[in-house]
Amino acid sequence: MSLPDALLPWFALEIRARHERFVASALHSKGFEVFLPLYVSKRRWSDRIKEIELPLLPGYLFSRFDTPGVRQVVGTGKTPVPVDESEIAALQSIVVSRLQARPWPFLQVGQRVRIEQGPLSGVEGILLDSQKRERLVVSVTLLQRSVAVEIDGDWAVPAGTALRGLQFRGAGT
Repeated sequence: MSLPDALLPWFALEIRARHERFVASALHSKGFEVFLPLYVSKRRWSDRIKEIELPLLPGYLFSRFDTPGVRQVVGTGKTPVPVDESEIAALQSIVVSRLQARPWPFLQVGQRVRIEQGPLSGVEGILLDSQKRERLVVSVTLLQRSVAVEIDGDWAVPAGTALRGLQFRGAGT
């Protein structure tokens, strides 16, 4: 007997470069729940500027399934390791918010904040100050990858506190 999808863990699948959409579509057509976080990037051609959707975590997508026998599942050795549910939820919140997001270098756990206002309310991450704009960095620890999203710095408070309006800067800015 199979568990309902919502009770199954998320696994990160390593995918050949530029094949993320193809693999996501193939898995979805086979009945698997798939999450491929995308962002909009502006690309300049000689005669125009075009907006295209690109993977936030190039070479990876996420899927829920009950058999760890899928090839190229990210893990330790030959053992698949599920991605933390809160990290998937944070990425899903970023994608749904339609805020400007982009891939970001992975940051080790440092100054963590929790967003208390706006479309990312409840999401935790690292707050950075970059080029006079506040950014929240959300990391997928298992993949050693991160995503940065622009936010209003007043939305953030230190994680584990109820204080509003405190702004902390992370390393690496």
